[in-house]
Amino acid sequence: MLNQQNKSHNKLVGKLLLVVVGMFGFGFALAPMYEAFCNAFGINGRFVDIQKGSYDATVATDKMQLDKDRTVTVQFTASRNQNLQWEFRPMETSITVHPGEVREVKYYAKNMTGKTVVAQAVPSIVPGQASKYFNKMECFCFTQQTFAPGEAKEMPLRFVVDSGLPKKISTLTLAYTFFDTERRKVKDSAKIETNMRLAIKAR
Repeated sequence: MLNQQNKSHNKLVGKLLLVVVGMFGFGFALAPMYEAFCNAFGINGRFVDIQKGSYDATVATDKMQLDKDRTVTVQFTASRNQNLQWEFRPMETSITVHPGEVREVKYYAKNMTGKTVVAQAVPSIVPGQASKYFNKMECFCFTQQTFAPGEAKEMPLRFVVDSGLPKKISTLTLAYTFFDTERRKVKDSAKIETNMRLAIKAR
């Protein structure tokens, strides 16, 4: 009987070790997976590097050469999560820029509800391969935005298209989606609670 208990204990320890090793490996793989995903789909551009403090857009811009012989069309779009009762739009839908030229545009947002809302804008770029050539120097997407009831804001986006952008790309589309961060937290908490209940029932 004691022998069987020891065997069961050893099996359990072995399984737990496998889980720990798997999680450890996944933790190492997660960063390159996320970077590859962002590069493929154009999510966040240089935001991660800026957060880490490892990217200085001003220095990078100083090193760029202004290409006056080439123009790139940058289109701007906006959307919002269906639960976010806001008005949200670019104040310019399209501009033409020279690679290496610093430009600024603005987005307009208004909280249409009767309560304070904290929201976060998530950017994406099409085509995805252009994301590493689109450098945001100032952007409302870098931080969460707090809007009082009925409050409206004009939010700046300062950027430069890297002169290294492949010649075949002549048009970029920058899209922003606003999400209610509080609602998302509640939703995520509800998911965690549901999963915990299911795990308890399965025991």
